[in-house]
Amino acid sequence: MTNLFKSIPIRSSEITPKDAYLSRRDFMKAAGLVSGAALLNACAPSAANAAEDAESVPASSATDELGNIVNTYQEITSYNNYYEFSTNKEAVAPLSKGFTTAPWTVEVGGLVHKPKTFGVEDLLSLFPQEERIYRLRCVEAWSMVIPWNGFSLASLLKMVEPKSDAKYVRFETVFRPEEMKGQGSPFYPWPYQEGLRLDEAMNDLTLLATGMYGETILPQNGAPLRLVVPWKYGFKSIKSIVKIELTADRPNTLWNTVSTKEYGFYANVNPEVDHPRWSQASERRIGDLSRVPTLMFNGYGEQVAGLYEGMDLSLQF
Repeated sequence: MTNLFKSIPIRSSEITPKDAYLSRRDFMKAAGLVSGAALLNACAPSAANAAEDAESVPASSATDELGNIVNTYQEITSYNNYYEFSTNKEAVAPLSKGFTTAPWTVEVGGLVHKPKTFGVEDLLSLFPQEERIYRLRCVEAWSMVIPWNGFSLASLLKMVEPKSDAKYVRFETVFRPEEMKGQGSPFYPWPYQEGLRLDEAMNDLTLLATGMYGETILPQNGAPLRLVVPWKYGFKSIKSIVKIELTADRPNTLWNTVSTKEYGFYANVNPEVDHPRWSQASERRIGDLSRVPTLMFNGYGEQVAGLYEGMDLSLQF
C-alpha cells in the first residue's frame, strides 16, 4: 500500500470534551464564520436541537492531528445540510423540532433470502452499539469530526442474507412533507435516495448511526437512523432511512440525478479531483478559519483503497 492511501488515525485530542459540547461562544463564532459560505448543499452532517439556553462554558483547547481546533457539540448539532427541512444550514435545527421519530420501521429487502421489516428498537437490541469517531468531509470543502454511535451495516445485511445476484444497496429517506417542509420543493426528486456497491456497504467502516456523543441521535442529525460512510463525501450518508434494498443494477441517487457532472455515484473524497465549481485540495474544519490539505479517501485509504483497485480514481467524483 502506498503512502497515498495510508490511513490517518483520529487522535484522542480530536474528541471534544463533554464540558465543551454546549459552548454558546463557540456556536456563535461558528455561525458567524460559516453563514455566508454555503454553496450547493449536497452533503448532510445534519444538526441537532442543542439546548438553546445552555450555560456558556469555555471552549476546548484540544486540536486534531493537523493542529485545528476540534468541533464542539454545538457546532456539529447546529450547522447542517438537510434539504428535507431547509436549504439554510442554521435553520434546520429549529425547523426539525417535533419531527416524529417513533414509531419507526426500516424495510430491508430486494435481492435477499430473508427480507424483514425492523423497528428501530429491534435494531438497537439485535446489534451491539459501538462508538465510531469519524471525520466527515463535505463536498463543499468543510469538515467535522464526529463521535457516532451505531452498528455496522454489514451485520444487518448478513442477517437478511444477500442473494448472489445482489450487487448494490439502495437507501431511501422517509417522505413526510407535512413535517419536512423542504420536501415540498419541486427542484429535487424526493424522497432522498442513495446507493453503494455491495462491497462498499459490507466494508466494516460503513456504519448505521443511531446516536452521537453517547446520546440518541436527534432529528437534525438524521434520526432515528442514518448512514455514515466516512471515506466518501457527506452527501452519500443518507439520513432518516426507511428502506434498504439490494439490487442487481446501480440505483439512482438524488444528487447524481440533479447534477451528474457535479455529484457522482462513488463520490470518494479525492483532493486531486476538483468539483466543477471549486477545489477539493483543501478543507476548513468548522470553527476554524484556516484550511488544511484534504486526505485521500478522507484518511481511510488503508481500509478502502482496495475496493477501487484498477479503477480510474479521477472518474469517481
